[in-house]
Amino acid sequence: MGEEMSRANLLDRRAVAKALLEGRDDTLLVVTGLGSTTYDCFAAGDHDLNFYLWGAMGGAAVMGLGIALAQPDKKVLVITGDGEMLMGMGALATIALQKPDNLSVVIFDNGHYGETGMQQSHTGGGVDLVGVAKACGIGDTQEINTMEGVAKLKDRVRTGKGTLVARVSIAAEETPRALPTRDGVELKLRFRKALGL
Repeated sequence: MGEEMSRANLLDRRAVAKALLEGRDDTLLVVTGLGSTTYDCFAAGDHDLNFYLWGAMGGAAVMGLGIALAQPDKKVLVITGDGEMLMGMGALATIALQKPDNLSVVIFDNGHYGETGMQQSHTGGGVDLVGVAKACGIGDTQEINTMEGVAKLKDRVRTGKGTLVARVSIAAEETPRALPTRDGVELKLRFRKALGL
């Protein structure tokens, strides 16, 4: 990016989440960042293999890394926002060193901190999370700003090999909240049960 976020080609967050998760099976494990990406994924359809993070700002990508390393036969998809990823940016360096074949981190970037009042985030002012991921050593990085690109991203997440970080340009719009349970123990137990643990 390198400059203020363009207003062109901004996608609807709910449509992107629905497209990424549509038709999934039990080989795809999903970790969501706190706030809007949790609401988006829950609105797309709750699933026992969705791990919604509450109160873990900055932890989604590294949580996804841990699950990817523990479950190498599954695909792990982290769907998080720009604010949450900025808070845990060091995770990109750790992910790059570990290089799991089964981890995809998809960042919904609207250039704003949606959970605290829609203040402009660092990405809205030019911080380039894909550039950071590349600089850390992640080889497959993508910028997505069309639904055709989202469809290709879905295929890459489901069938590709190697670590992926993708930034999806989304509109900075408030969407109605769709709230899964906030009981962390319940979420952990159902996720573990769905994995057969």
